[in-house]
Amino acid sequence: MLFAQQTYMNKITAAITGVGSYVPENILSNKDLEKIVETSDEWIVSRTGIKERRILKDIDKPTSFMAIKAAEELITKKQLDPLEIDLVILGTATPDMHVAATAAYVASEIGAKNAFGYDLAAACSSFLYGMATGAKFIESGKYKKVLIIGADKMSSIIDYQDRTTCIIFGDGAGAALLEPNHEGLGLLDEYLRSDGVGRDLLNVKAGGSLRPATDSTLASKQHYIRQEGKTVFKHAVSSMANACEQVIKRNNLEKQDIDWLIAHQANKRIIDATARKVGVDDPKKILVNIEKYGNTTSATIPLVLNDFEQQFKKGDTLLFTSFGGGFTWGALYVKWAYDAS
Repeated sequence: MLFAQQTYMNKITAAITGVGSYVPENILSNKDLEKIVETSDEWIVSRTGIKERRILKDIDKPTSFMAIKAAEELITKKQLDPLEIDLVILGTATPDMHVAATAAYVASEIGAKNAFGYDLAAACSSFLYGMATGAKFIESGKYKKVLIIGADKMSSIIDYQDRTTCIIFGDGAGAALLEPNHEGLGLLDEYLRSDGVGRDLLNVKAGGSLRPATDSTLASKQHYIRQEGKTVFKHAVSSMANACEQVIKRNNLEKQDIDWLIAHQANKRIIDATARKVGVDDPKKILVNIEKYGNTTSATIPLVLNDFEQQFKKGDTLLFTSFGGGFTWGALYVKWAYDAS
């Protein structure tokens, strides 16, 4: 491990130096859903681990509203001058609109006038992909502050008569700031993959160039998210576990070296099954907040980072992993760079 650490210290790495988040005030509990669709609190908790989720009810407030709020919280906590931000990458499956990049609008609204911004669409893996992409800009030596945001207004694409999806998803946003590090901390390795076999198993069928919006697509509810739950579950567990194992093996890590497992909060059973396969058997190391927010897609991992920030210590080993539509998945090996307290 000493040789590996010395190797990392000889180059610029991209370290997380601050986090922020935002979730809407409105809570949609399992009891509320019992009044909308045929389900029960007991069934939802046993199948998913979710007790409630946050919903951005105002139709005039899109994904960018939450992304801006999360970024502003980070900026305030860091006492950061937005003019110092070089780049804003927004991971999202629910952009404000087609064509116009939501990230560009977010950058302008938070005062990052010197930054360029773009959206990254990799479903639930968007934040992971964004972290890996943003790190390369930092490692180039040209960029000093890169803001990675994961934000989704999933309620905008949910059919609340479909109990296979409406019980799962919520709205939220999280942000992380990447800066150069010379101590061997930050993002040290990534293993990212995709497979188009998942295209038909988890998607929103209409609204894109393949199936533009028509009266027919609207009438048949093709603008809502649908999934083949059991098949997606199996792919998620095996793919996330394999990605983690690849990162562990490539970096000569032992299972006990992992201080925190931060998995995409899609389903508590998926998180637990992934942890078992990876060999992380201490429940205190498996960070979970899905009971409060549900699956917020691109926002789940940064929401975990913000919720548990005070527990992280400088030098802690974090293992991120995610799985999303497409299929997309991966794992990141991160050394935490600061003591929040």
